[in-house]
Amino acid sequence: MNVNRYQTLIFDCDGVLLDSNRVKTEAFRQAALPYGEPAAERLVQHHIENGGVSRYKKIEYFLEKTVSEVTGQDGAGYDFPDYDALLSAYAAAVQEGLRTCAIAEGLEQLRAQMPNNRWLVVSGGDQTELRAVFFDRRIADYFDGGIFGSPDSKGDIVAREIANGNIKRPALFLGDSRLDHEVASANGLDFVFVSQWTEMPDWEQYLENFGVGSVTGIRDLTST
Repeated sequence: MNVNRYQTLIFDCDGVLLDSNRVKTEAFRQAALPYGEPAAERLVQHHIENGGVSRYKKIEYFLEKTVSEVTGQDGAGYDFPDYDALLSAYAAAVQEGLRTCAIAEGLEQLRAQMPNNRWLVVSGGDQTELRAVFFDRRIADYFDGGIFGSPDSKGDIVAREIANGNIKRPALFLGDSRLDHEVASANGLDFVFVSQWTEMPDWEQYLENFGVGSVTGIRDLTST
């Protein structure tokens, strides 16, 4: 496909730019293990089913809904980590993985191919963490439109950046989750699904149902 016709490209991070979906899935599992394996697996399942939603919302859901259902307790006991402890454990588990996981093949080539097009990152990941990781991995400069993440939601970020003129149309959102597609559709943006690292269940059926186009990875967007 000819991506050069778009003034703006919007990238999800996990599963699109970085092979980090599995890193974050395992981080959720490890953080929740003090509540027991069944509870940890429920958090993992909730995470996978809600790709693109911030860690803050997922941990809130875990504490408010999952813990009592699985353990029969409210999570306030001495042996259970609280909200801040869970966030800290998750963040600690994620840090190293984000700095060592694979970067999407073809990213540098695609940026060179599109020197005058605006690029943004819109992620469910923590914004401060993302900016530090992208700087450390020397890819921050590719994203001249900014690197954005939680605690703001993807929907709020995209709507805001359209309103302030940072996202210029025509624009393309590249994502690997249902939420990414929903945010793009709600804001009148074109969307392409990136499949190689996705953890979205039944993604092929979803794409067929909604007539969504896909590529395997970023390298498929580069000119040959």
